[in-house]
Amino acid sequence: MTTTASERAPERAHAPELGLTHRLLGRFHVTGIFWYRLHYWASIHLPRWFMNQAGPVIISFVFCLVMGKIRRAVAANLEPVLGPAGPVTRWRRAYRTLRTFACCLTERYQRMGPGAKTQFAIEGLPHWVAGTGEGRGAVLVSAHLGPWENSTYLGDDEEARIVHVVREEEIDPRAQAFISEMVGKISDKVVTHYAGDDPRLAIELSEALRRGELVALQGDRPRAGGRTITAQIFGKPMPLPIGPVALARAAGVPLLPIFSFREGVLQARTVVRAPIFVARTANRDADHTAAISQLAADIEWAIRERPHQWFCFKRLWD
Repeated sequence: MTTTASERAPERAHAPELGLTHRLLGRFHVTGIFWYRLHYWASIHLPRWFMNQAGPVIISFVFCLVMGKIRRAVAANLEPVLGPAGPVTRWRRAYRTLRTFACCLTERYQRMGPGAKTQFAIEGLPHWVAGTGEGRGAVLVSAHLGPWENSTYLGDDEEARIVHVVREEEIDPRAQAFISEMVGKISDKVVTHYAGDDPRLAIELSEALRRGELVALQGDRPRAGGRTITAQIFGKPMPLPIGPVALARAAGVPLLPIFSFREGVLQARTVVRAPIFVARTANRDADHTAAISQLAADIEWAIRERPHQWFCFKRLWD
């Protein structure tokens, strides 16, 4: 799997496709605070049978009709995975993906409320031990697949083990504040950070790793302006962020790819892949490139495992 030299991601590199509806609706757009609060309220107060079954069907159908750019982006991204398709099949693929996304989002809000927990099986525990054994810190790398947040909480049941979760900034700052508040309700061992330009964050995370704590990052989407290395996924060029690899190399800890897949209502399967030990030679760029190549192979495997649980709402390839 070939890679190219590092470069900078464009502004809003993987943000959802936004068009006229975003300009017209403002905070009432799907990325705005109104829908975050409404979805949370509905997930907690409306009958669970409706929110977990009928609700996602209705919502995803409406979104497929209204959010044309996002629908077309999802369908286009799935073609390298599932093969070429005509208009009807492309529409069905996008609908199925958006319906799964609605289910995952609903169940996320239900976990934030009282009385709902996800039941999940764990595969690859020997890999977990190899990466985090003896209290060693590790960089947990996931992707925007299924209930991906389950992956970041895998280590929070361990005694005194803190997990630092680095999230993307939300498009709406009010939505970001809301998510920060809600995530804090899930676990008191999870510390949430938002990726930005402050260099102190990298220092803080490196120190946490050296203390034996865990850092959870997304490995499939570069933040705007962030450094990337372009790897090959499904035979297509895809810029991946250097951040997780550079952090693991600097702190001297392994990368641990972890992916969660939705298997039913409030049921998930979390798979731990083999740890990636980033080399520390005199050629830092080559070390980064080699590790990114391995990570790209894991991300491709995860997407192939559940293609309709890959939530990328911006068109990646022409």
